[in-house]
Amino acid sequence: MPALKKTVLTVLSAALLTGFVLSPASAADKDKTDDKQPKPTHPMSSVGGEQLAKVGTQVNLGTGAPVLPKDLTGRSWIVADAENGQVLAAHNSHWRLPPASTLKMLFADTVLPALQPKSLSHTVTDEELADVGAGSSLVGVKEDQTYTVHDLWLGVFLRSGNDAVHVLASMFGGVPKTVAAMQSHAEELQALDTTVVSPDGYDAPNQVSSAYDLTLFARSGLQKKDFREYCATASADFPGEETKGGKRESFEIQNTNRLITGDIGVDPYKGIAGVKNGYTTHAGNTFTGVAERNGRVLLVTVMNPSSDESHAVYKEAASLLDWGFAASGKVTPVGELVPPKSAETGSGKGAQPASGSHKSEQDAAKAAKAAEAAKAAASTEGSSGVGIALAIVGGLLLALAAGVFLVNRRWPLPDLVRRFPRR
Repeated sequence: MPALKKTVLTVLSAALLTGFVLSPASAADKDKTDDKQPKPTHPMSSVGGEQLAKVGTQVNLGTGAPVLPKDLTGRSWIVADAENGQVLAAHNSHWRLPPASTLKMLFADTVLPALQPKSLSHTVTDEELADVGAGSSLVGVKEDQTYTVHDLWLGVFLRSGNDAVHVLASMFGGVPKTVAAMQSHAEELQALDTTVVSPDGYDAPNQVSSAYDLTLFARSGLQKKDFREYCATASADFPGEETKGGKRESFEIQNTNRLITGDIGVDPYKGIAGVKNGYTTHAGNTFTGVAERNGRVLLVTVMNPSSDESHAVYKEAASLLDWGFAASGKVTPVGELVPPKSAETGSGKGAQPASGSHKSEQDAAKAAKAAEAAKAAASTEGSSGVGIALAIVGGLLLALAAGVFLVNRRWPLPDLVRRFPRR
C-alpha cells in the first residue's frame, strides 16, 4: 500500500506539473482550435518584436495573470501600455487590413499641427466637397459656408465627417499633398504596415493599416493637446447654414465612439479618453481606444470582429481593456510599441525605445529643457473650455530639439480624462 500510494502521488504530481506548464501556451494558442477564424495569408512584420510576427494570439501569462477574454472575434487586436510601450497581448497585430475611419487618427496627427490657430476660419467651396465618397459619414459641412478649424476637427472626431476631412485637406494643400504627408509621417512613426490612399479612411484599393500601426498613430496623436481634446469630446455644437436673414444657428453633434457616449447594449467605459472608431463595408468595424485606471494608461485596437452581436467592436475592446488592467505586471510583454525613426537609439528597424533609466545626464538635461518648453507652449494655447492640463496621456515626450524619446517616465493624466468616473 505505501508503494502504491507513492506511485499515485507521483503520477498526480506529474499531471499537475504538466498542466501548469501547458496552461499559458494553451491560452496563447486558443484561437488555433477555431479553424473558422480568418488568418493572415502573408507573412507579418516583426516591428516591435519577433513574437508579433506570429499568427494567432500572443500572450505570455505569468503567475496570477487572468486568462484572455473568451469569444474574441476580432481579426486583429492589440493591448499595450501607452506609457512604456509594452505590448501585453496581441492577435495578428501586424495583419494589413482596411482601417476605415480609424485612419483619421493619422490624418489628424499629420495635419492638425499645420492648421493653427484653431480659430482660423475658411469658406468652403464646391470643389472641396466634390470628391467625398458616396455613402460617406458626414457632419454636414456646406459649400459657401464659413467654418473654423476647431469646428472642422470636431466634425472629424465626433461624426467622423469625411466632408470635414476633405475641407481640412484642401486647407493643408490638397488631397494628394495630404496623402503624401500622411504616408511620410506613417513611415517616420515606423508604421510600416500602412498604405495611405484616401485621407479619410474611405475604402480604396490597397489602402491598409494594422492594429499595431493604428495604436502607434493614437499614441503619437495623444501627445498633442488639441488631439486629446477632440478625441475625448462627447458632444458639441456645430454651425448650421446661414439663412437669408443672416442668422446662423447650430446643431448638436455627438461622438460616435460608444465607449464615450454609450448606446443600447453598451455602457460608457469608465476611464475612457478617446480615441477613434470606424466602419466601412470592406473594413468592418474598427476601433482604437485609450483608458486610464489606477494610474495606468492602456491602448487597445480591435479590427473587424466577426461577431454578429451589436457593438461587438466596443464590447471586445472593453473586455480587452479590463483584461489589460487586471494583467498588468503579471504578464511578460510579447513586444513593444516602437518610437519614431528620428528618436530611435538603435541602428535598425524597430529599434528598442530608449529607457529613461539609462539616459545620460546630458540627455536628461535636454529632456527636462524640452519638457519646460512644451509646458510653456501649452500654457499659451487657446483654451477650448475643456480644461485639458499640461499632461500627456501616453506619458511620452518626443523632444525633437534634443532628439530624445522618453517612454518610461510617467506624466499626470489630462484633466479631461478625469471627467470620466473610474472603476
